[in-house]
This record gives sequence, C-alpha cells and structure tokens, in this order.
Amino acid sequence: MSNAISWFEIPSTNFERAVKFYNELLNAELQPMELEFKMAFFPYMDGGVGGCVTHGNGNTPSQQGTFAYLNGGEDLSVPLARVEKAGGKILMPKTSIGENGFMAIFLDTEGNRVAFHSMS
Repeated sequence: MSNAISWFEIPSTNFERAVKFYNELLNAELQPMELEFKMAFFPYMDGGVGGCVTHGNGNTPSQQGTFAYLNGGEDLSVPLARVEKAGGKILMPKTSIGENGFMAIFLDTEGNRVAFHSMS
C-alpha cells in the first residue's frame, strides 16, 4: 500500500457555490460529472490521491470528524490568501509543524473544515 488515503469527498449544500470556491482557491478547474449525484473532481495525477466535491449523495458538510488536507503547493500561504476572497474563513493561520512543514485550517463556503499542508 503506497498511500493510506485513496479518495476523499467534500460534501456541499450548494454544488455550484462549492465548485466556484475550490476553483478560485486552487486556481484550477474542477471537472464536473453527474451520475446519480453531482461530483466535481479535484486535479490529480495518475497514481496520486484523488477527490471531489459532491452533492446529492446523502453526505452533509461538517466541521466535526475527519477532514482533508489539500496540497498547499510550494507555500500554502498562496492558496490560503484566496480563502476569504472566495467566501471561506481561516480558522487556523499558517502554522509550523516542525520538520513536517506547515498547515492551516479553513472553513469552506459549505461549512466543511478543510486544511492545507506544504513543506514551506
């Protein structure tokens, strides 16, 4: 097993608003798909961990429980600076976690607690 995590889903109450938030936050375009429910996929490379924003699959946004750490790139300060402009709220600013780099926690537009991680 190369990664403990293979997939994650971030639920939304307003799918379009959530997709717009993550598009702005990551300066990327999530790829939408509609099956039995709505999904918009985060960018990822083959062999990497993938995930999506979802709507209509019975999951609801939450600040409690498991939460995802998104790749903050070279310096998580860059995407973190977009959080409030995109409609989210920073809960914990960029914080050192020693030799493991840095993390920051934010609330997305849907009420999910999400984090960034980077090595610098």
